[in-house]
Amino acid sequence: MSRADIRFSQFDQWKTDFFTACMGTPLQAALSELLPLLNAINTSQLHADAKKWEKQLKGLPEPDDFKLDVSNVVSVECSPPLSDGKKQALVNVLKQYMPWRKGPFSFFGVDIDTEWRSDWKWDRIAPHIRSLQGARVLDVGCGSGYHLFRMHEHGAHQVIGIDPTILFFYQFHCMKKYAANNNIHYLPVGIEQMPQCEAFDSVFSMGVLYHRPDPLQFLKQLKQQLKANGQLVLETLIVEGDENTVFMPSGRYAQMRNVYFLPSSAALTLWLNKVGFKDVRLVDDCITSIDEQRTTEWMTNHSLQDFLDPKDATKTIEGYSAPRRATFIASK
Repeated sequence: MSRADIRFSQFDQWKTDFFTACMGTPLQAALSELLPLLNAINTSQLHADAKKWEKQLKGLPEPDDFKLDVSNVVSVECSPPLSDGKKQALVNVLKQYMPWRKGPFSFFGVDIDTEWRSDWKWDRIAPHIRSLQGARVLDVGCGSGYHLFRMHEHGAHQVIGIDPTILFFYQFHCMKKYAANNNIHYLPVGIEQMPQCEAFDSVFSMGVLYHRPDPLQFLKQLKQQLKANGQLVLETLIVEGDENTVFMPSGRYAQMRNVYFLPSSAALTLWLNKVGFKDVRLVDDCITSIDEQRTTEWMTNHSLQDFLDPKDATKTIEGYSAPRRATFIASK
């Protein structure tokens, strides 16, 4: 496939940027399968608010002199700073993208305190992962893309996030607008739509496994994206128990509807080995706290505190064990 073969029914810069970035890379072989898939994506047909969000993107500030900073907070600043009036206008624009769940972000002094302190999760796993320097990375279920910027900060040459949630796609593009030259991309698709690339040095999947009705198939799909000896970083909800312990809630779990299987650490290790991963390591195991996931000005819906038993925080409101998350690292 040549650059001349890239044609879209409508001009979409994000698609053009992605295909251009993949030319001459191991992902080029997958472009023939991705081309019709992405060409068919019209975000305004996928969400009623997409046209509004598209319009709001154009209303974000465009200062001549700005700087992107990626540390705990993914932020952009400008010189001179925005006036109070322009800052309030920016607040009004960014609130059109609520709820903001994964972050934190900061836009020209407007701090978005997201529901999740995703920087805490990154700080827990970063010391354990293989170096991302020069790597090609896929983040499956990337949400607003906060971790995509952190992965790029850690030296990844190319970072691609996939998530079919259209709101998250536009939240990502609020910051991507100021990182146009960075090799970071977001495809609004699910893992089941991705061709078998075997092109990524590292694949991350954080907070997705328990939403899949067939967890072994999902692990196989992650494996199909990795190069030989590639690294999988998998974070998910777990329960206590031995290798035969797998919990399936009869209804909701912590008020989430689509929770299927919560394995023990030993059971998940067995699953990973079963589908062909090796060198499986548990690198982090912790109870989710109400300081890490909570209601904020930018996410005013109910959050973790509302999902726990008010008399016993070790249990969910349904009477199950409170959310406990573990991170595993494995090799293909």
